[in-house]
Amino acid sequence: MAAALVISAPASGVGKTTLTLALARAWRNRGLNVQCFKSGPDYIDPAFHAAATGRASVNIDSWAMDRASIAHLVSRGADADVVLAEGSMGLFDGVAARGVCGTGATADIAEMLGWPVVLVIDPSGQAQTAAAIAAGLRDYRPGVRLAGVVLNRVASPRHEDLVRRALNEAGIAVFGALPRHAEISLPKRHLGLVQAEERVEIGKLIDEAARFVAEHVDLDALLGSAARWSPLPAANGLNVAPPGQRIALARDAAFSFVYPHMVEAWRAAGAEISTFSPLADEVPDASADVCWLPGGYPELHAGRIAANARFRDGLRAFAESRPVHGECGGYMVLGAALTDADGASHEMTGLLGLETSFAKRRMHLGYRLAELAAPMPGHRVGARLRGHEFHYSTIVAQPDAPLAVVHDATGAVMAETGSRRGHATGTFFHLIAEDR
Repeated sequence: MAAALVISAPASGVGKTTLTLALARAWRNRGLNVQCFKSGPDYIDPAFHAAATGRASVNIDSWAMDRASIAHLVSRGADADVVLAEGSMGLFDGVAARGVCGTGATADIAEMLGWPVVLVIDPSGQAQTAAAIAAGLRDYRPGVRLAGVVLNRVASPRHEDLVRRALNEAGIAVFGALPRHAEISLPKRHLGLVQAEERVEIGKLIDEAARFVAEHVDLDALLGSAARWSPLPAANGLNVAPPGQRIALARDAAFSFVYPHMVEAWRAAGAEISTFSPLADEVPDASADVCWLPGGYPELHAGRIAANARFRDGLRAFAESRPVHGECGGYMVLGAALTDADGASHEMTGLLGLETSFAKRRMHLGYRLAELAAPMPGHRVGARLRGHEFHYSTIVAQPDAPLAVVHDATGAVMAETGSRRGHATGTFFHLIAEDR
């Protein structure tokens, strides 16, 4: 049986990812097999988890996935010694309207799986009030069990003592306190953390974080607070159909945001996947029957993409007879033009008429429920697709026929409908699952 914990916090930005990576590496250094998961739709953290553990991490999401899908995904932890689920935002933060089996909150996963929560508390600018916050989170939802807390960014021994005393009086275990230590901070970018693939020194950063955390956190007590867990047999797997039998998948620094569980589900269904790099001016495998361009950071590489004529011509030739689908950044590259942050316009592949601008930044963030008005690879007309959208680009023109009627989590209709033209389709949301 594995020792299972959820790493959460009162809010974003207090150190959940750094602590998760440090704990995973510290326990791995002790010879334990560690399996990580990411609660919620963040598609960057799982790559960092994999770097820390040597095992693939996947997202589990109560808004977009049903219980059977979540049970199927967490079953990969059956052979692990330790299972860590990293939360998103604050412990109870989700959307207003319930999705498939929850609001997307980390608390949904903790209650569903029966895994106790370790809170990362940043007591900067406060002392005893940190205990009140932790006690409020402990008592807010009866089905969610608090194991204890790890304090982060503690200012001094006196500060730590004040916070510890208050937490002890509240009956809340303190597993450790981390003084401020900028060296273990992970670099960020406008969509969150810089991707693990971009950081050649990521292993050193995680090693340093593991060493630092092992010095200041009681790893044995923390492990002792975990639930003893073994997965129940999942009745069904994921409701994810591959877009084709042979899939050409764009994969490089500009095209890397694809949910790991999606690719795994495609392979489990018998699909064969070949990768190619648009940044290296490569073209889709000629033997593929569908091409998929994931999201990423095309705005950072727009000039290079525009200059790679072999890639652009090869993709156009592919789309003359076979489907091509793009998600978010991939959708932008399927369009006619992309304006970068400096205001320079770059010609994209022109398979769709979409024009986007990163010079006019505005955050688009949230869950999406799309009902397809036309088929897209792997999904029929009328299919209800659940996904997540996160980008700063704005639409300058979206002239093609809409691919879907898209709603946010409250039911409001969205302007980002996706597009279709010929064999090309695209959406701003990243697909997570189809409703059963």
